[in-house]
Amino acid sequence: MILITGGAGYIGSHVNKELYKKGYETVVLDNLIYGHREFVKWGEFILGDLEDIEQIRLVFKRYPIKAVMHFAAFAYVGESVKEPQKYYLNNVKNTLNLLQVMLENDVEYFIFSSTCATYGIPQKIPISEEHSQNPINPYGRSKLMIEKILEDYSRAYGLKYVSLRYFNAAGADPDCEIGEWHEPETHLIPLVLDVAIGRSEGVRIFGTDYPTPDGTCIRDFIHVTDLAEAHILALEYLFDKGESDVFNLGNGNGFSVREVIQKAEEVTGRKIKTVEWGRRAGDPPVLVGSAEKAKKILKWQPKYCKLSVIIETAWEWHKRLYKI
Repeated sequence: MILITGGAGYIGSHVNKELYKKGYETVVLDNLIYGHREFVKWGEFILGDLEDIEQIRLVFKRYPIKAVMHFAAFAYVGESVKEPQKYYLNNVKNTLNLLQVMLENDVEYFIFSSTCATYGIPQKIPISEEHSQNPINPYGRSKLMIEKILEDYSRAYGLKYVSLRYFNAAGADPDCEIGEWHEPETHLIPLVLDVAIGRSEGVRIFGTDYPTPDGTCIRDFIHVTDLAEAHILALEYLFDKGESDVFNLGNGNGFSVREVIQKAEEVTGRKIKTVEWGRRAGDPPVLVGSAEKAKKILKWQPKYCKLSVIIETAWEWHKRLYKI
């Protein structure tokens, strides 16, 4: 039995589906603050919060948990700057609760949902796992704190873990059963698609004077199903006696904001109005990762690499979600 914390959210729900397809039994623990109950279509569901350590203990008592995949976290960068306490309590303290109960029950396998935000402003592109980690906001720092805690727990208690540092998760389940649904929404592709279906009048471009070919930021988009596949490969790597490690998950190439908008216009066949805005503090011009380590060690091979395919799956989901 695999415990998926935050499994009613965007990435966690896609991982849950892929685990089910491969024959794993799962139980999802989610407080539904940002998750969606209807996304838990596979395995069992428990409404709960990692703040309540006794509830975590009951989950481990009720189910034969073999491994934990941990997605439960707050992930709004701007909010983390305004409310750091909220992020350190939820992302750090509550993860410590989870790890404590794992140790109490001799559960040794842990897959951690980390982020490229731990790197901060990139010094070298593409970013490898050896790049220095200097996060510039409390969200990134909270994730880095857990990475360091996992290192210590691995040495002291024999915990076996993999930390997966995502770049820009995007797209939706190709079967259109689940997809991206954030409230509030901050991710570029769904914001662009909101304009395409008429839910908003225009998409803001934050900064048009960056040192990039078209002046807008360049980001590395990775399809959420490819991300999910990497989590399962990481879990099976640990089951197969692999050593605790850290891996980047990205496509290894970048697309600018304007390129994403242009491709979305091609996919949807609709004109997407843009509004030029000032730069956001802390936005690096280019953020592209190297996933060569994951490809070599985990044998991970992303299948949905084309930007057009990523947007096509997101568009089909968007139309279904909003009944267009």
